[in-house]
Amino acid sequence: MSDNPFVKGQVILIDKPLNWTSFQVVNKVRWLIRQHYGLKKLKVGHAGTLDPLATGLLILCTGAMTKSIEEFQGQEKKYTGRLKLGATTPSYDLETEINATFNYAHITVEMLHEALPQFTGTILQKPPIFSAIKKDGKRLYNLAREGKTTELPEREITIKEFTISAVHLPEVEFIVRCSKGTYIRSLAHDFGASLGSGAHLTALRRTAIGSYDVAQAMNIEQFEDFLMQA
Repeated sequence: MSDNPFVKGQVILIDKPLNWTSFQVVNKVRWLIRQHYGLKKLKVGHAGTLDPLATGLLILCTGAMTKSIEEFQGQEKKYTGRLKLGATTPSYDLETEINATFNYAHITVEMLHEALPQFTGTILQKPPIFSAIKKDGKRLYNLAREGKTTELPEREITIKEFTISAVHLPEVEFIVRCSKGTYIRSLAHDFGASLGSGAHLTALRRTAIGSYDVAQAMNIEQFEDFLMQA
């Protein structure tokens, strides 16, 4: 089956559904392709993790194209999202319960916009303890769920755009264009702290990776239909 297009190598753009892990999407797509073509095995990988509570563009590479995953991972990412001021969570999003509350009555729309520049350009960012980063062979989110915490060093990242698209206090909607390795959850958390309050991410959607746009992507059901027609 070496002449199979997916073994030869394909790039698949998937619009990841809410509450799915990136790994679950990879497994589902691999299973669908193997079932359809009767393949015993097939390499499939993704080019950049999306958290379970995030949706949007996930680039999958199959077969020989898995060698290009690192190249895709290095491309600029674009996101739309929403954060909520006045409270933090250990995971910096809705995966965990609120662990602290803060006043946000002093925050004005002007303050929000004035705080943006310090988060643009090349900055240092500390990843959340609930992350896919590995330590001693274990994913940090697994350690965090076991109640084990670890101090993470700050990483240099580049944020090319951080703009506010709507304000409905305590909620703020935003757009971000950033480099590989940027954690939008950390950005939301740090943004809240800079305002003398707290914040956590309540929604996130990846809309683009390099020149690839989520408008070009298929959801899982559409990909299954596409295979049926192949």
